[in-house]
Amino acid sequence: MSKKAIETLLQEERVFCPPESFRSSAHVQSDRVYEEAKKDFEGFWASTAESLHWFKRWEKVLEWTPPFAKWFLGGKINACYNCVDRHISSWRRNKAAIIWEGEPGENQVLTYYDLYRKVSKFANVLKSLGVKKGDRVTIYLPMIPEMVISVLACARIGAPHSVVFGGFSAESLCDRINDAQAKVLITADGGFRRGNVVNLKYNADKALQNCPTVKNVVVVHRGVMNATRVPMTSGRDVWWHQLMENAPLYCQPEEMDAEDILYILHTSGTTGKPKGVVHTTGGYMVGTYITTKWVFDLKDEDVYWCTADIGWVTGHSYIIYGPLANGATVVMYEGAPNYPDKDRFWTIVEKYGVTILYTAPTAIRAFMKWGDEYPKRHDLSSLRLLGTVGEPINPEAWMWYYQNIGGGRCPVVDTWWQTETGMILITPLPGVTSLRPGSATRPFPGIEAEVVDEAGKPTDGGYLVLTRPWPAMLRTIYGDPQRYVEQYWKRFPGVYFTGDGCKKGEDGYFWLLGRVDDVMSVAGHRMSTMEVESALVDHPAVAEAAVIGKSHEIKGQAIAAFVTLKSSFKGSVEMVQKLREHVAQKIGPIARPDDIFFAHELPKTRSGKIMRRLLRDIAEGRALGDTTTLADPSVMAMLKQKYEEKYEA
Repeated sequence: MSKKAIETLLQEERVFCPPESFRSSAHVQSDRVYEEAKKDFEGFWASTAESLHWFKRWEKVLEWTPPFAKWFLGGKINACYNCVDRHISSWRRNKAAIIWEGEPGENQVLTYYDLYRKVSKFANVLKSLGVKKGDRVTIYLPMIPEMVISVLACARIGAPHSVVFGGFSAESLCDRINDAQAKVLITADGGFRRGNVVNLKYNADKALQNCPTVKNVVVVHRGVMNATRVPMTSGRDVWWHQLMENAPLYCQPEEMDAEDILYILHTSGTTGKPKGVVHTTGGYMVGTYITTKWVFDLKDEDVYWCTADIGWVTGHSYIIYGPLANGATVVMYEGAPNYPDKDRFWTIVEKYGVTILYTAPTAIRAFMKWGDEYPKRHDLSSLRLLGTVGEPINPEAWMWYYQNIGGGRCPVVDTWWQTETGMILITPLPGVTSLRPGSATRPFPGIEAEVVDEAGKPTDGGYLVLTRPWPAMLRTIYGDPQRYVEQYWKRFPGVYFTGDGCKKGEDGYFWLLGRVDDVMSVAGHRMSTMEVESALVDHPAVAEAAVIGKSHEIKGQAIAAFVTLKSSFKGSVEMVQKLREHVAQKIGPIARPDDIFFAHELPKTRSGKIMRRLLRDIAEGRALGDTTTLADPSVMAMLKQKYEEKYEA
């Protein structure tokens, strides 16, 4: 074993075995699947692919010329057909596909047959606007049923979709439209968020001043304003409902090559210029189908709710493609978790009898901060499985979720994956995996991952890499194949560099430590910010914490922590001392924060990830970097002012 690239200091000893009642009816009841997939890698993925509908079976499972992969070569498939058409010839025809609730409280249920008809009609609408196979379509909508219909209609006719999160600015929208060179934009008059109107059409009009490729704009009337007040540009803008009125009921699905582009999704995360990640059709559908089925142990009777926005990859893979390919009943909610009160999620779980809940650690930490009384108002006994996605989860947030939401009876699947991976890669299988709070446990069957040091040699604390291709992997960066090679494959030739720090236990479990950009070097020790954050959140007063390394003339870097306390606690000099000592006791004196700064809110992207680089900018006294992806830019202004007042004083 080589020298650690990142020190692993925090230890977690709690273990939760699968309940026998869960294991006995799970899709996967034996861990033999791991060995079987390893023994016959291509055979495992080929047998999985047999579960989907193919117009023409593939001739070759994998062609791997690092770093470029092709899966299911020669196969012909359609993603929309697999999500909709194949269900309407079975009893699922009248099963609920989408249960939708708007933030103001209205709801709508679409059966698989409803979805089939609406998708077919809108696919014909796109064709009537001149959209052909290969043309890109940008979708800028709130979380309404038309979002799912638009995505599937694009897939039906072979037009790659590029979904832009409805919270993004006109400038961000403009950049993404131009990068994809979209022919059509689908948007709405607006949407609702925390009781406020998000004026999407205004942003779209502003963006389109600099988007020459867009010929038509289809506008959904969400009803945030009277239709007569919505600005419509003659010859360009057309109403969704008017186009749908006379559209033909049937649209033949395109037979897509397995390697044809399904979609482009731009990712910026917490660093750098947005990249257009390209996902193709066959391998992506295989990967999302089987991970949805096995990771969530999805059954026909389940009511499944992934709380993500379809503007993110989680919504693509685990609201639309994976669940619908499995014939699931999927809950969709438009708005915020705290509107009109902080129990909105639990109201929805109780109202629709949700059985599987998949949400983000940042949401769980917000629920912790708000207090146990909100979930206690509701009957959450319908839940049988919980999941987390988006970033590593602190052990104490995991325990809170397990006890307060799952009642101590629901397995928690802590999943690791990325926009680029397309599918879940490291995860428990709930019927066989013993769970450890804070660990994503093991790579999914058929996935090969390793933790390596700076030289690419295996170690127990270092960089997470993927050593074998997988079906749903990104194929390139749209329009920039060189960036694809340099960003993901150059650091460790022949293997995919995830950009994440990780530790690997003797039991083979993986513990994600966050982005390698978030590793601190303190007096010669390389430590993950995530471990110090977990130690802080372990204290009963702390709801959330963000830790950074800032320049120190002796130690190289000093640890600075930005901490949000639970509502019943107050920040004070005494609290600072208690937290510093708590971290020292939990991890060791080397991890004791030099500075602790109390903050009511932390700066986050619109997907809920903490933007530590902006906190570093504040701590180092630098001009703030790009803030366009911030959910609430005012948080940074307030933090900067308070930080400067405290430390200049």
